[in-house]
Amino acid sequence: MKIGFISLGCSKNLVDSEKMMGMLKSGNHELVHNADEAEAIIINTCGFINSAKEEAIQTIFKMAEYKKHNCKRLIVVGCLAQRYKEELEKEIPEIDAVISIKEYPHLHEILAQLLDGKDLVSYNKCERLVSSKPWTAYLKIAEGCSNRCTYCAIPLIRGGNVSFPIEKLVEDAKELANKGVKELVLIAQDTTKYGVDLYGKRSLLDLLKKVHEIEGFHWIRILYMYPDEIDDELIEGMAQLPKVVPYFDIPMQHANNRMLELMNRRGHKEDVLELCKKIRSTFAYPTLRTTFIVGFPTESDEDFADLMQFVEDVHWDRMGAFTYSPEEDTPAYYMSGAVDEDVKQKRLETLMARQEEISLENQRKMIGEVVEVLVEDQEGLTGKYRGRGKSSAPDEVDGIVIFTSDRFIEFGSFVKVRITDALPHDLIGVEEC
Repeated sequence: MKIGFISLGCSKNLVDSEKMMGMLKSGNHELVHNADEAEAIIINTCGFINSAKEEAIQTIFKMAEYKKHNCKRLIVVGCLAQRYKEELEKEIPEIDAVISIKEYPHLHEILAQLLDGKDLVSYNKCERLVSSKPWTAYLKIAEGCSNRCTYCAIPLIRGGNVSFPIEKLVEDAKELANKGVKELVLIAQDTTKYGVDLYGKRSLLDLLKKVHEIEGFHWIRILYMYPDEIDDELIEGMAQLPKVVPYFDIPMQHANNRMLELMNRRGHKEDVLELCKKIRSTFAYPTLRTTFIVGFPTESDEDFADLMQFVEDVHWDRMGAFTYSPEEDTPAYYMSGAVDEDVKQKRLETLMARQEEISLENQRKMIGEVVEVLVEDQEGLTGKYRGRGKSSAPDEVDGIVIFTSDRFIEFGSFVKVRITDALPHDLIGVEEC
């Protein structure tokens, strides 16, 4: 059959989607980009926060329209399907099947029956169909999360942390390298907890050492590193692995210690300040990235002021922030002391405005420096190239480097760029000959 596939949500969900698309390819199904051509449409949904749920529902309704024409099957999988299976089946009759995450071990059998009955390779054995830019790919090293932050529904949806064996991950990484992947991005809900359930200890550094040995990778990047689990051994070990970029994605969520305790986040802001000092004293040009939630229940002006001061003290290189979204069945959902939506939004704007200034201050320090850039695109009108340095993760979550060159450069190449100007998020430069 001709199948349209839509993947919503995070990079971890994207890896699931790539495995499903590989499964479909194993049954000789044809993946199409145009929904008008699709005989079946599969939507891999996100159900993390309200905005993600709304996007998923809107996408389902939009795709349901195609059932009036060529589309014979509308199938919903993923986090929303796991969390609201019965409601989706009841409320949206256009859906032919809602497949929860816990059903993935039998996904090949379910999809074979829904589609045309051809045998499919099982979910855990199929070859991934990498859908990102061919030089970058994600390696999901664990499933679920055991941290139980009071605002987060991930453990309810995905269960507790389950690490994948190092041997299997190395095998998967080698396959990606053989396909031409040059930047490998390690992901999990909590990458720093990797291995605790399997080996009785944090084993991220052990995994990094194994992956570092694989030929073909130029950069190895780690996302979602919890602050209390980034110890001296990991920092110093990363410094000894040249392919591992010093990009520290440390989701803090808040900085006021009372707020952190209410969120069930381990560690205090004083610990993170020391951690950031350690990282910056170990690496020449590290990148410190974080995320914050504003407007969590009972957050006062004083609590928010603590957060603002913390941002001043650390001077984060990259930062994302969100207003608190109450998620049903989480402990925070039942907390009193809700913050007014207007207050949430004003605090978010204040925080992001200051971070914009800090980002520009940090970026300007790079003027005159030469940075390595992964070339990913070229502007049609100006001919300028666009790419990412070590300080920027994929999927446009960080800034880019825009530069000129007198020669043709193949996308996926690494070049040296001298920085001549800086914007709050992007750097401007010229290729260093």
